[in-house]
Amino acid sequence: MAKKGRVFSGARPTGKQHLGNYLGAINNYVAMQNEYDCIYCIVDVHALTTVETTQELKQNTLEMALDWLAAGIRPEDSIVFVQSHVPQVMELHTYLSMVTQFGKLTDLPTFKEKVRQQPENINYGLVGYPVLMTADIVLYKTDIVPVGIDQAPHIEFAREIVRSFNYRYHTKALVEPQVKHTEVLKVLGIDGKDKMGKSLNNHIELATTPEATVKRVKEMVTDPARLRRTDPGNPDICNVFTMHKLFSQQEEVDMINTECRKAGIGCVDCKLRFANNLNKHLEPFRAKRAELAADPNKIQDILHDGANRARAIAEQTMVEVREAMQLP
Repeated sequence: MAKKGRVFSGARPTGKQHLGNYLGAINNYVAMQNEYDCIYCIVDVHALTTVETTQELKQNTLEMALDWLAAGIRPEDSIVFVQSHVPQVMELHTYLSMVTQFGKLTDLPTFKEKVRQQPENINYGLVGYPVLMTADIVLYKTDIVPVGIDQAPHIEFAREIVRSFNYRYHTKALVEPQVKHTEVLKVLGIDGKDKMGKSLNNHIELATTPEATVKRVKEMVTDPARLRRTDPGNPDICNVFTMHKLFSQQEEVDMINTECRKAGIGCVDCKLRFANNLNKHLEPFRAKRAELAADPNKIQDILHDGANRARAIAEQTMVEVREAMQLP
């Protein structure tokens, strides 16, 4: 079947992935392989803008690759690689920085947010993050970038940089990427309040044990107004019920929806049902991950092969870029 175009997406290596990553991004990565020529990148250089130590970077990269592959990303069909293994991206980043206005970079909401988050570490790389992101995308002549609506301005900024470059150098070497809006679920953490994330320790790790999963699910906040087992609950505001709708059979979802409202089922039983269904759903993933983890050299081979394939595309683009710029 002919593919619809080339997709590029990247994620910072944060180590083992959690349920929020799985529902918000990884599932979409896997599904898009059937219709698109996909390139998925672990963006380790981007990670350097916020980390103070790189001691865990290699391991975090390996863990992310394991989770992606175990979830169903197929290296025989898609290119999976590490950003720093394709040095052409740094070259293109430099060239694109020459056509990017500094004021626009500092006006971006994402930059202002990072300034608030890490006021003690406002580094040059942080300011230029969107330029490197643009280089990531256009280096592979990407047609489609899958993002949530909240991230669409990033892609529009990348399109502006491409237009500036092509206009200055009278070329069509770089392609303006198109946005494919995806339904990126805002997955709440076990606190039922904030977005799931490691920094808040409110996450459920995909690769953990079934027992640990049950323990984390038991800690999930339910309807705060339901103080006793005999109190009727409201599934509409319960994070556990939201998860049931994603991982449980419709018959069970309907039962919980009815019984919770009349105190026919308690929160503990509801949580255990969800934990059981989640563990069942993740069984194939965990088995595949364990198999892959037993042969770390295979993961390195996959990433090495992916980098080779990515570099071949990247160098073709850079030949056009250098010619357009009339570099000596």
